[in-house]
Amino acid sequence: MFDFCVNGGGLIGAATALGLVRQGYTVALLEPQVPDSFEENQPPDLRLSAFSVASTQLLDSLGAWTRIPESRIRAYDRLSVWENNGARTDFDAAMLDTDRLGYFVENRLVQSACLAAIKAHNNGANLTLFSDKPEKIIFNQPHGAHVVLNADITVQCRWVIGADGANSLVRRQAGIGVSGWQYGQQALGIVVKLATPAAGWTWQAFHTSGPRAFLPMYDTYGSFIWYDDPATIKSLSQLDDNALTQRIKKAFPGHAGDFKIVKKAAFPLTRMHAQQYIKHQAVLLGDAAHTINPLAGQGVNIGYKDVKAFLALTDVHRSPQSLSEGLKMSYEPQRRRDNLAMMSAMDGLYWLFSNDNPPLKWLRNQLLSVAQNALPAKRHVLKYAMGIQ
Repeated sequence: MFDFCVNGGGLIGAATALGLVRQGYTVALLEPQVPDSFEENQPPDLRLSAFSVASTQLLDSLGAWTRIPESRIRAYDRLSVWENNGARTDFDAAMLDTDRLGYFVENRLVQSACLAAIKAHNNGANLTLFSDKPEKIIFNQPHGAHVVLNADITVQCRWVIGADGANSLVRRQAGIGVSGWQYGQQALGIVVKLATPAAGWTWQAFHTSGPRAFLPMYDTYGSFIWYDDPATIKSLSQLDDNALTQRIKKAFPGHAGDFKIVKKAAFPLTRMHAQQYIKHQAVLLGDAAHTINPLAGQGVNIGYKDVKAFLALTDVHRSPQSLSEGLKMSYEPQRRRDNLAMMSAMDGLYWLFSNDNPPLKWLRNQLLSVAQNALPAKRHVLKYAMGIQ
């Protein structure tokens, strides 16, 4: 009998399992795709995230952040947003008397760091890793739940953690409904090798067809993100590298300089919010509970806020009954409220900037112009984005 069964060993699940193991619980971690060991000459991954200061503090407190190869961590100290051919707002770490606003790191390396930290804690004695996906989950069994992996293996546990992404099996098996929709845009992520290292500056230019952004990566790599309607993204995805390079040069500012395309992939944009985070013996964290418009790169960071809030409760409430009460009284209402606020803010930005309505265009230019000179307001926004407020 395990204390917890964590379904999904990605960014959120691996960090959750690590935190629980460090608190002395026994954990079953279900993850069929454990990442390959890191080697210095490995090419960059397509999947990377912006990690806020708060997220890195959590990972550091769990003993994972220092296990990420330092050569692959890219700090950034400047962030800019602007309307195409219009007003702009710039943010700088110096506004908060710090030297960085956050970091860009490949997801796989953070996941690997968490798994390595688990193995290093008591030689991994408290964790059992299963390279299987569950076939079904049976709740309300004596002492907890049964997670059926196959005809021969059933994991018995007191709690099942759904850290298994937007199509969460845990959520569906627990009978938790969702609300949400598919956005009218998709995104194309394009990893490039630059002629010279990019500055620690990330920017996003708003167009009526969708924003276009640049994320600096380690060494001389970077990533362009192109949002547009599905037909345009499909067309761009089918171009060869030479043709796509020319399209990027026409559509994006030339701040990144010369570049060569390394890899690319398209992905849909979806909003989803679970109607409950707790039901039976199931607890949802991260994308299993909510997916958000990626405009400001906050998806993984609100997921880590879930992890921090959850681990704060498991550290105090040691009995299943006490934890159940704590989750229902604290975790679910607090995290649903905060996540809904962030989701609504991102939807507001999406609506404001993704149209050609003249009054709205005037309004967003006014907002960017006013914000550019409103230092107290910019400090407040930065603190919120960094997770330190």
